[in-house]
Amino acid sequence: MTQDPRWLTEAEQRAWQAYRRMFLLLNAQLARDLAQDSGLSDADYDVLSALAASPDRRRRVSELADRMLWSRSRLSHHLARMQQRGLVVREECATDGRGAVVVLTDEGTRTIEQAAPPHVESVRRHFIDLLSPEQIEAFATIGETVVGRLTEGDR
Repeated sequence: MTQDPRWLTEAEQRAWQAYRRMFLLLNAQLARDLAQDSGLSDADYDVLSALAASPDRRRRVSELADRMLWSRSRLSHHLARMQQRGLVVREECATDGRGAVVVLTDEGTRTIEQAAPPHVESVRRHFIDLLSPEQIEAFATIGETVVGRLTEGDR
């Protein structure tokens, strides 16, 4: 027995469409600004910022792939390109001979430190500064609720 679809109400449809359009437009604008300001892609920035926030500026490749929602193969190819640019290096994992660790280089640290201020300004200009404190709180709560539901199987 199939259940009739629970079609969205007008208000729900409006919210969904606004979110989808905002997501696409905002990500595209932030990516353009990041490329123009620092020459980095979104993926470059995600890798560099994740490593910069990690203890000893290093993280297992498998953990980084999981964080980015990428396959290990895709991440490995991306890391190879970043390694050619001197931003990261790969090392064997001391605790697991099959695993690898990616490490932020001094050049990678300088790159993320230079890229972060204009990127944060772009985020402010195109998102944060457009919202009231109440809207920011509501958006954070909404995002945490959805992410919590989508990741509850990961715990």
